[in-house]
Amino acid sequence: MADDRDPAPWDAGDDEPFHFPPGFDPSDLGAMLEHVLGESAKNPELADLMRSMGVDPDDPRTKAAMQAQLRTFMQAQQSPTGALQLAVETARRHVMTAEGNDVHDAAAARAVRDAVQVATLWLDEQTTLSAPQWRAAGLSRAEWVESTMPRWFELVEPVSDGVTAATSAALRKQMGEFGPGAFGDETPPGLPPGFDPTKMLEQWAPMLGNLSRQMFAAQLGQAVGTLATEVVTGTEVGLPITEPGLVALLPGNVHALSESLEIDETQVRLYLAVREAARVRLFSEVPWLGPQLLAAVSEYARNITIDTDAIESALTSVDPSDPEALRAALQGNLFTPSPTPAQRVALGRLETLLALAEGWVDHVTARTTVRHLPQSAALAETIRRRRVGGAAQRTFAGLVGLELRPRRLRDAANLWAALEDAGGATLRDGRWAHPDLAPTAADLDDPIGFVERATGHAEEPGTGDGLGADLDSVLRGILEEAAQSEAPGAAPGDEPEPGDEPDSDTSDGAGDAPR
Repeated sequence: MADDRDPAPWDAGDDEPFHFPPGFDPSDLGAMLEHVLGESAKNPELADLMRSMGVDPDDPRTKAAMQAQLRTFMQAQQSPTGALQLAVETARRHVMTAEGNDVHDAAAARAVRDAVQVATLWLDEQTTLSAPQWRAAGLSRAEWVESTMPRWFELVEPVSDGVTAATSAALRKQMGEFGPGAFGDETPPGLPPGFDPTKMLEQWAPMLGNLSRQMFAAQLGQAVGTLATEVVTGTEVGLPITEPGLVALLPGNVHALSESLEIDETQVRLYLAVREAARVRLFSEVPWLGPQLLAAVSEYARNITIDTDAIESALTSVDPSDPEALRAALQGNLFTPSPTPAQRVALGRLETLLALAEGWVDHVTARTTVRHLPQSAALAETIRRRRVGGAAQRTFAGLVGLELRPRRLRDAANLWAALEDAGGATLRDGRWAHPDLAPTAADLDDPIGFVERATGHAEEPGTGDGLGADLDSVLRGILEEAAQSEAPGAAPGDEPEPGDEPDSDTSDGAGDAPR
């Protein structure tokens, strides 16, 4: 095919070694790709070289796929928020093609607003935390993606930076094996004389880093898009990922959940509205909680160790013309299995905070709904089961190597119940006033001692009566009632995963409510 355009910038001539001129414009990569594919049609040796790299130059689909990926990459490169936009677009494409009803209309939005209004009034009777300036919204899956993606992107950015550095290092190592004499005495047809892959790599280093970042953004978009098909409320994952004061439900997913449970949708909507409104109220009225949760996730992500050997293996074994295959290979091989000491500290803090927050939400939701919703116990059991191996856990495991699980949640719910029994909602909610007042992991091991300290009624050493005896009886009753409420609903396959705490992720506080 004749080409009457100006010589491409990599055509240095027969007398000069291959190089890129200063200020090389990455947009010329499109012309370069077309040039290489065109040359392969005329030079069997070059075609064989491309096939050895896993690229079939004779396949029109290969050419079209490479050009499409290049266009997407270039468009993202031209925008300072390109990676974030790519993540949003990838997630939106996923939710648009996912199965299930995602109808979002005026009637659904109105039903959400009414449910949140009722939930807020009910919660006013159960907690001393004031209702914030809230706004109710019924979100489609795509709207939830757009609303939460900035926070997701912020959370995984440290990992993205680490993966980018590791991928660039792996590429440099592989390309470093090739030098000016890598091809012997004769340069393969279609490549300029003196072609030096290592020099090309150095000039392309910024673009390769951006390409890795774009790949991670696409992986983030795929994960969040999958999560959007399952979550039923804005902050179901337990983190403040929506705007402050927004109490959001996803009507399409709520409808699907209602049908699967065969429970009246109005009850399901009200129950979920109470949970979401309680969590939003907690994040709003306890200003230190959300930032500490997010900081713990970020600290874990910043100290993550990238498995460079696995990335290097993925880059050599996967067809480079298939970005989906490359993302899939990287997704399962990004992180080393052993967390660092700093990660263990961050993980311990995160799990305690998640347990305290979700335990409080479970307890207050149970107190609120037991007297209004006949199916509240069944819905609480559904929430318990959704936590075990749920979408949020899978998302964080793939993106950050972190199992986002509120371990010891039952301990936290029972501790909140004991505080309420000892001093009412005022004592219970007052422990959120300052991080130094909130229970710690050690307090979850000794709820009686914590309540004694909170009420100022600690026993004298050596005595066997006092508040401790009463609390022991109260806690024993709470645990027995919780066990009784869970026994009929137990099902094969719902046992805790190996390594879990015996009572992690298996309580919603429903057993604490008056019967």
